[in-house]
This record gives sequence, structure tokens and C-alpha cells, in this order.
Amino acid sequence: MEKIIPRWEWRTFGEDFTENIEKIKEFGTSPRLKSSSEIYILSNQSNDNTKIRDELMDIKTPIRFDKKTKLEQWTVLAKSDFPIHINDLALVYKAFGLKLPYLEKDEYSYQEYLNDLIAPNPQLRMVDVKKKRNGFLVDAAIVEFAEVKFDDISIKTVAVEHTNPDLVLKTVKKLGLEKFENINYIKAMKQTFDMKY
Repeated sequence: MEKIIPRWEWRTFGEDFTENIEKIKEFGTSPRLKSSSEIYILSNQSNDNTKIRDELMDIKTPIRFDKKTKLEQWTVLAKSDFPIHINDLALVYKAFGLKLPYLEKDEYSYQEYLNDLIAPNPQLRMVDVKKKRNGFLVDAAIVEFAEVKFDDISIKTVAVEHTNPDLVLKTVKKLGLEKFENINYIKAMKQTFDMKY
């Protein structure tokens, strides 16, 4: 896996960010539209970000939280191909906060992983997530607004990311977003489906 430089992230969810989106379009450059379909796997025992995107098992974990600014710094722990090997599954279950179960074989295909390991586990919940993302650069910070679906529940999100936390905060204020709560994807989904965060 290529070297990952952890970014500080600010994100919020809600129904109407019309004024903020206008500011993003005004100040932003290099617009980019991207759609994706992902499966997030929520665990009752962990708040790590565990999802499948482009048939890769992707694990992100928070490594720092600034109590004053409420910013979070996340890093990528692993990206695993399917069929997924038992060694990678050990990392996945650690991210779930669960003990690795007895596995009958060394590798699991994409469908075997979902059907045999994830779906039957009462500690885990799969969420189909559809995203229509609009990405911009605002003063070198990555800024995104998106229309998102958690299963059949629609919601909007706005995010600001950069390796420099001061730039993230400056951009959040520039876009008039400071009045909103910083909520990451896992927290938003757990709130939506009444799971403890």
C-alpha cells in the first residue's frame, strides 16, 4: 500500500446547505463530480470506518481528536482485495472490535464474506451507501458537498480535509460552516439507525 499521509477532517450532515454550497462554488476551483456505491459495515463494538468500495475492503481509523476544535485525524489501516485472506480478516475483525471467529478456510470471496461472515453476525450491520460527490479545492483544502443515501434514507453532507488542521478550520469558517457539528460518516450512520456511537 502506498504511503498515506493522515488528513484532518471536518464533516457535517443535514438537509440544507444551500448558502454554503454557493460559497464553495464561488471560492472553489477544479470541480469534480464522482458517484460511488459502497457497503459500510457498522460494528456495535467499534467506531472505525470499515467499508467495501470498488471491491476492496477499506479500513480507516481515527488517530487523533482535537477537543478544542473538534477536528478528527484519520488514517488508512488497510485496503484488501477479494478473495480476502485470513491474515487480512484478522485486521478487519480487529477494526470491528470483535474476536476473529473460527474460519473454515483461508480465503473468502466477496459474496462469501458478506453472506457467511458479515450478515449472520448480530454485532454487525451492513449499510448500502450511494454517494454523488462534488469535489473542489478551496485555498488548497479539499472541499466536498454530496448527496448521500444510507439504504433508502437521503441526506446531504459537506466536508473539508487537509493535512494542516489550521487550514481546515480557516476554510470551514470561510464557507460559513462553523455553526454545524462535526459528524463523521460512522457517527451519522449510527445516529440514523439508532446504534450506539
